[in-house]
Amino acid sequence: MSERVTGTVKWFNDQKGFGFITPSDGGEDLFVHQSSIRSEGFRSLGDGESVEFQIESDADGRSKAVDVTGPNEAPVGLGLGSRSNSG
Repeated sequence: MSERVTGTVKWFNDQKGFGFITPSDGGEDLFVHQSSIRSEGFRSLGDGESVEFQIESDADGRSKAVDVTGPNEAPVGLGLGSRSNSG
């Protein structure tokens, strides 16, 4: 029903399971919860990662990203090393 939109992960907190995505069209940053990431196993996004998603409104009328994937519906979080940041 909803068309897919592209964007970039602004930040994502693995421990809290949420973050924000900046849409490519320049709209306001969108909340994303780990349950909205289409992935097997541990769901996470890497800061700066390119993603594709749909936009829905939550119960309070705020927009959020859902059905989040990589570009062309590819898996997210592969090969980025986002969970192995060593200083």
